[in-house]
Amino acid sequence: MYASEELLAFVEGSPAAVAAHDRAAWVDLYARDGVVNDPVGSRPHRGHDAIARFYDTFIAPNTIEFHVEHDMVSGMSVVRDLSLTITMSAGGVVTVPMHLRYDLVDDGGSLEIARLAAHWELASMIGQLLRGGFAGVRSSIALTPQMIGNQGVSGLVGFMSGLRSVGAKGKSVAADRLRSDHDGATFEKFIAAGRTVSATVRWGTERGVVFVNFAPGSLTVESVTLFR
Repeated sequence: MYASEELLAFVEGSPAAVAAHDRAAWVDLYARDGVVNDPVGSRPHRGHDAIARFYDTFIAPNTIEFHVEHDMVSGMSVVRDLSLTITMSAGGVVTVPMHLRYDLVDDGGSLEIARLAAHWELASMIGQLLRGGFAGVRSSIALTPQMIGNQGVSGLVGFMSGLRSVGAKGKSVAADRLRSDHDGATFEKFIAAGRTVSATVRWGTERGVVFVNFAPGSLTVESVTLFR
């Protein structure tokens, strides 16, 4: 059994490798059949080859700063409440609020990431770029050939599927459910990614993140998972 501090220290290897632009170190954090779902709702990247192509597309050309506000550990999962500041190769800058979930596994005494689920809103990020003047528009345009070059047309289509989410209606349903289930708590930073709405929850000075999952094709709540 791993201590929370060990799991957090391992997860810190991800932003460290991103800051150092160390492709091999970042990819090696993942299990051989590991999954990157970034953003949730887009087509996942499975296995080291696909994860390396994800790195080449979205990490290698850019400068990414992690602003972590709070970490939670439950079992072999680590959830981070944070935002990213991304400076793209063409000069556009965006700030992306998100909730990250790392599901870890033990492989012969070594930790690995089985799945990364990044909950953030693709439409909001694109909107920031388009409102960011010439540099933002240029960065948005540059992203398309980067994706096609590294992942093909199917990769571009898979990424853009992240635009589909439960949206504002899902956020409203999730908020009603959470306030009903957690009397006395306050909720903020609602993020709709795919079929999931995540939110930051507070009880006085205590803090957590909750994930509300919806059934396919409806706004029926399928499950609620709280990390604190």
